[in-house]
Amino acid sequence: MSTTILLIRHGETAWNAGRRLQGHIDIALNEAGLAQAAALGQALADEPLAAIIASDLQRAQQTAQAVAQLKYLPVQTDPLLRERCYGAFEGLLYADIAARYPHEYAQWQSRQIDAVMPSGERDAESFRQFYARANGAIARWAERYDGQTIAIVAHGGVLECAYREAVGMTLDSPRDFQVKNASVNRFSYADGKLHLVHWGNVEHLSAPAMDELG
Repeated sequence: MSTTILLIRHGETAWNAGRRLQGHIDIALNEAGLAQAAALGQALADEPLAAIIASDLQRAQQTAQAVAQLKYLPVQTDPLLRERCYGAFEGLLYADIAARYPHEYAQWQSRQIDAVMPSGERDAESFRQFYARANGAIARWAERYDGQTIAIVAHGGVLECAYREAVGMTLDSPRDFQVKNASVNRFSYADGKLHLVHWGNVEHLSAPAMDELG
């Protein structure tokens, strides 16, 4: 049996728009993000979803709720679907990270997958640790709903991990694909393996589609 997974990035936040790193900091959707979430809910209204799962951070939960309210399903939350924890980098503008932590920033940008950022309010994760956490969580939900269709609302980093796993992309290779807010990314999961079906659907965020919600 194959499980269909609609893996969705949360809608936009003010920190996304301002290029400020969120990580585990719990930021809500901005006005644009709420509109994206509403459009997403309409787009998935006819999907035969057996479950809707979200990271426990509110930007993911708000996005998932817009889907759930049209499906009369609860949003189940899972902290293992959170974004990567960036330690002391969290809450800073990308430009400020580069200025304040030049060595660690260079390691991050050069994809040193076992490098760990300095600790802040929380201890940071290496990319390898994060990859194992995120893909392990996706696999467990897929196995729980074996043969059905589920929506998982998470974060850009989680989607990156799933993409790399599904297409066999090494962890240290540059990211040559986009992860858009409120995008729908379709995977299948069977025999312990994640497969990519379609990446980066944002048709529901086009101007005509958004205007219909007005």
